Amino acid sequence: MTESYRHFFGFSREPFSSEIKVEEILKTEAVLAVAHRVEYAIRLGAMAMVTGEVGSGKSTALRFAISPFHPSEYRIIWIIAIGGSILELYRQIAWALEVETTTYSRANLTRSIRNSILNLVKEKKQKLVLLIDEASLLRLDVFAELHTLTQFQGDSMPLLPIILAGQNNLLDKLYWRTSLPLASRIVAKTHLTGADRKIMEDYLTHHLRISGLNHSPFCDQAVTAIHQGSGGLFRKANHLARGSLIAAASEKCLQVTADHVRVASTELL
Repeated sequence: MTESYRHFFGFSREPFSSEIKVEEILKTEAVLAVAHRVEYAIRLGAMAMVTGEVGSGKSTALRFAISPFHPSEYRIIWIIAIGGSILELYRQIAWALEVETTTYSRANLTRSIRNSILNLVKEKKQKLVLLIDEASLLRLDVFAELHTLTQFQGDSMPLLPIILAGQNNLLDKLYWRTSLPLASRIVAKTHLTGADRKIMEDYLTHHLRISGLNHSPFCDQAVTAIHQGSGGLFRKANHLARGSLIAAASEKCLQVTADHVRVASTELL
């Protein structure tokens, strides 16, 4: 099925795939806003927060935002959060730093992580960034303690900037009194919403082009249907666009219509 629709429309590769190079990411205002805020927080050694609905493009925007930070100078510790304890999060960080994690002592693990950070900064001349994706899954006790990892020499050395990314309830968790020491370190935040129709049309056209198609098979009504059906969220738009192409190809139709989008929508939750 995949090969037949790709051949029918003349794609050089799978369209609307999540496997996209950083340089191919569409630079929307939202993506650039995330990049500016992340750069600002990293430069200050502070914190930034990125929120948005599932599928709004947070991870893609973060990939673009950290791409200018060359690995010879920066070490990005990208953690996918789980709903566990602070000890479990510390073990994830330790594993990313290649720190021994056999200990179940939080104090020992914290000390090992902090020593590793100091060694990387002072001896290897690397700058660290901790990026926690799906941070909205973290428990409240994690937010109450996480800021202690950033405190060096009486909080006078900002050695570990942190980027938090998650769904909308991340902000709610940071408003809790126990989270205030962490929240007070946030210097920039941005919220990704669903794209409007113009951006969605640009997004579809862009992904068609990087997949080898210089014209759009989507009629105006199909673009509108994809925009409305996805709520402006790019992940669902990808599924609808690809599914509607498959539906059109199965009918040997070179133009994708709103009916094809409706067929594609029946396959999605």
